[in-house]
Amino acid sequence: MSDQLRPHPQRRRRPLLCTFASMAACLLLLALAACDSGPRIGALAPDATVLAFGDSLTAGKGAGSGEDYPSRLADLTGLRVVNAGVSGELSAAGRERLPALLAEHRPDLVLLCHGGNDILRRNGPGSMRANLRHMVDTAHAAGAEVVLLAVPTLGLGLRPHPVYADLADELGLAIENDVLTEVLSDPDLKADGVHPNAAGYAVIAARLDALLRAQGALD
Repeated sequence: MSDQLRPHPQRRRRPLLCTFASMAACLLLLALAACDSGPRIGALAPDATVLAFGDSLTAGKGAGSGEDYPSRLADLTGLRVVNAGVSGELSAAGRERLPALLAEHRPDLVLLCHGGNDILRRNGPGSMRANLRHMVDTAHAAGAEVVLLAVPTLGLGLRPHPVYADLADELGLAIENDVLTEVLSDPDLKADGVHPNAAGYAVIAARLDALLRAQGALD
């Protein structure tokens, strides 16, 4: 091939570099769009009320008075955090109990950590999911936002039960999907096989505090 017919190297590379630059720009725009479209929590006023609703994991079984995660979260945030946990409660009973608490406390935010006893009793996930969704809908109808806390599955290798992330995706909810699994996988943070100790509840409260600040709900 003669020098006149041989393509110049720079002329071949320039379109490729442009393509890479365009792809990088597109990926950046997609990432920013994904961040903007995620679930958000509105800013909480200093006098806002948070309702922590659930079973023994909310009540604080395994720790002493004032060592439950709602009490620790109140200390971290300065907000009024109502501990509405009832040990041993199934999600079907929780959905019946919630409306009266919403009417009494008129919370701005509900931290929903329920379903652990359904999982322990190996009840079908369909009924637990329906009950959790009903609680979310009831809280929203009362004007409260909702954050889900995922409870882990049973077994040697704990993992977050998939119902929670599935429900959060469907309803556009903020979720703390991992902290309970992490705490209950660490012997130093457990009081027994299914409940955190005081140090474990402190970790849960710190993670929720971080989530609320990352979401812009707290300064």
